[in-house]
Amino acid sequence: MRFAFFGDVVGRAGRDGLSDHLPGLRRRLGLEFVVVNAENAAAGFGITENTARELYEAGADCLTLGNHSWDQKEALTYIVREPRLIRPANYPILSDAPGRGSNLYQTETGRSVLVINLLGRVHMDALDDPFAACERELNSAPLRDVADAVIVDFHAEATSEKMAMGHFCDGRASLVVGTHTHVPTADCQILDGGSAYQTDAGACCDYDSVIGNKKEEPLRRFTTRISQSRYQPAEGPATVCGVYVETDDKTGLALRVEPIRIGGRLSQHIPEVADAGVYA
Repeated sequence: MRFAFFGDVVGRAGRDGLSDHLPGLRRRLGLEFVVVNAENAAAGFGITENTARELYEAGADCLTLGNHSWDQKEALTYIVREPRLIRPANYPILSDAPGRGSNLYQTETGRSVLVINLLGRVHMDALDDPFAACERELNSAPLRDVADAVIVDFHAEATSEKMAMGHFCDGRASLVVGTHTHVPTADCQILDGGSAYQTDAGACCDYDSVIGNKKEEPLRRFTTRISQSRYQPAEGPATVCGVYVETDDKTGLALRVEPIRIGGRLSQHIPEVADAGVYA
């Protein structure tokens, strides 16, 4: 199976970048399933129904969220109606957070894909234990027994916590990938147990920026410690960043993992796939 995960979409530039590049990538790489982290898709903060629709039309099969899940209040009701949108699974039970933290999807070829979204706790809003939540979700649709592929989006700040989650899931997930820090890391690999891993997928954003935001306000806050305005997404051409994975049909574990970077300012990397037309 061939699938891809794309990191945090930041504002209009990120949405336009996916609209421009994702349809071609689906054909070129023969992608059977695509997950996109969309927690910054609406003007850099949260998700709306209209912005989600743009990403689905571009070719996303599932959208994940993070610490900005509810910045746009309509997301609280939209997520209940839209099974393709999931939020972190480790919200406290007493919070009664709407929606779900994982979902089992069917591809057009009849394969089952479990997507799990988790939020880290190191230097982040304190939710419940993400490892316990991940254990629960992995057991709900085990790889090979129920799911043909399992994708874990760990939206976290600390690289150590992300790496620990990768090893925690190793052998039980097809891909464990980090989001939130908006910079693609250079540690794309297959772990000992067969799970593909990258600490951060990077963002879909204009990289002439500060993590996708126009430079002026972040610079002002760092140099003066005074906030004068809201962060605004940068508006130049986006680099679309993500991870490409091929799995073994028998085990659901990774045979190949490579970064994807296309468009904008970052150096380009697009995996070469000889027979991508098999899923096109």
